[in-house]
Amino acid sequence: MAALTGKTVLVTGASSGIGRASAVELARRGANLVLGARRAELLEEVAAECRALGVSCIPFVADVTNREDCAKLVAAAPRIDILVNNAGFADYSVIEEMSIETFDRTVEHYLRTPFVLTKAAVPHMRKNGAGWIVNIGSVTGVAPVRPYRDYNKTAGDVVYASMKAALHRFTQGIAAELVDANIAVNCVGPSTAIRTPGAAQLIPDTFPTEPVEYLAETVLSMCHLPAAERTGLVAFSLHYPWSQQLPVHSLDGSSVLPPLEPPATSNPNIRPAGV
Repeated sequence: MAALTGKTVLVTGASSGIGRASAVELARRGANLVLGARRAELLEEVAAECRALGVSCIPFVADVTNREDCAKLVAAAPRIDILVNNAGFADYSVIEEMSIETFDRTVEHYLRTPFVLTKAAVPHMRKNGAGWIVNIGSVTGVAPVRPYRDYNKTAGDVVYASMKAALHRFTQGIAAELVDANIAVNCVGPSTAIRTPGAAQLIPDTFPTEPVEYLAETVLSMCHLPAAERTGLVAFSLHYPWSQQLPVHSLDGSSVLPPLEPPATSNPNIRPAGV
């Protein structure tokens, strides 16, 4: 991952969960960071953790659903080589009970915000002659298994899942538009689920989950190859490392975690090497 040394990465939703893990792993590989999130105290903690690894880090308090905040966040970056669109929220409800406000907020987080930030970051990447965009997708964006599982009948994830499916397709379409500019656009989602602070209350106790390190490592794998070699990929965090024999490091960098095979309960519609 020497190719990441000296690159500047903008990560949204960086104060906890997937964003924090990705930021720390990027810092460990020598990338400088601009971190966006709403929670100032947690954001400062992550920034300090990254700086302790010897890289520069700019924490910027921002609500990415606010266009002015998005513009200020991008302006805070001295340059942008890599954009990780991670920020989001999940508010599940079956369709009959979902408010239009929840619907609009979900669409805003998972489609409009990645669009706004991608649009703002691409001119920086064109100027640099290369770039990498990684969108954080979701296994819920893959068609549910038939016959339908009890989870799909009651979870209330339909709108969230629909926006993640749209984000997958957005990724693949933007990849085609930007490949000739040597800007790679890929998407990474959990193969099962990750108990992040924002999602834990939505995940049943019996639902299979996975350590965040496998997703963070998969994100890193999308951040260094030229677009001609890897772009337009929607990959999943247990399937991809397993199929590619990708080493997965602990967040403190002290060890390599054991290969973790996707569980038999994972969605059979996932392709191991991504789509």
